[in-house]
Amino acid sequence: MCARRLSPLVVLVIVSSLAAPSSFAASGAGRDRAAAVRAATQAATQNAAPTRTPDVIFVPTPEEVVDAMLKVANVTSRDVVYDLGCGDGRIVITAAKKYGARGVGIDIDPQRIAEATANAQKEGVTNRVTFRQADLFTSDIGEATVVTLYLLPSLNLKLLPKLMKELKPGTRVVSHAFDMGDEWPPEQTLDVDGRKVYYWTIPKR
Repeated sequence: MCARRLSPLVVLVIVSSLAAPSSFAASGAGRDRAAAVRAATQAATQNAAPTRTPDVIFVPTPEEVVDAMLKVANVTSRDVVYDLGCGDGRIVITAAKKYGARGVGIDIDPQRIAEATANAQKEGVTNRVTFRQADLFTSDIGEATVVTLYLLPSLNLKLLPKLMKELKPGTRVVSHAFDMGDEWPPEQTLDVDGRKVYYWTIPKR
C-alpha cells in the first residue's frame, strides 16, 4: 500500500479532532496528542506549497465590489460562477449564499484553497461550491456561465484566448480593477467607491 500525503484540509480536520481541554492536555495522553498536533501542523506546512509560484499576491476584493460584480453579471440560481484566482473564496461563496448559484474557485496556492474551503463550511454552502488547487491557465472552465477575475492586466490578456475558446457565447466575464485593454473593450465599466469593475459577454462565434 502506498502512502498518501495529507492535504492541508485533511490535516486541519485532524488537528481539530485532536484538540482537548487544558486539564486533559496536562496529562500524559494530552502531551502525546499535543505532540501529534505539532507533527500534523508541521506536515501541513511542508505539504502546503504551490505547484509553482502564484502569478499574483492575494489581495481580497472588498465585499461591496463582490456585490457589484455579481449584480452586473445578473447572477441567478441557474448560474455556475467560476472565480479564477479565488483567494479566500468570497466571490463564489457570496454567489452561492446570496443568489443560490453554484460556484467553483480555482487557485494555485493550497493555503488559499484551505482557507476558502473553511469559509464555505462556515457559511454553510459546501453543497454549492467547490475549490480546486490548480493552474487557472490549464483548468477546464467550459461549464462556467459567469467568470470573475482579479488578476493583472498582463494576466487578463494572457487569459483572453482561453476565455474565447472555452466559454460558451453569452457567458459573462467580470473583472475587478483591470480590463483587457484594446484587445477586448468592456461593455460596461462601473465605479464602486473608486474601484473599477469591467463587464463583458463572450460573443457569438
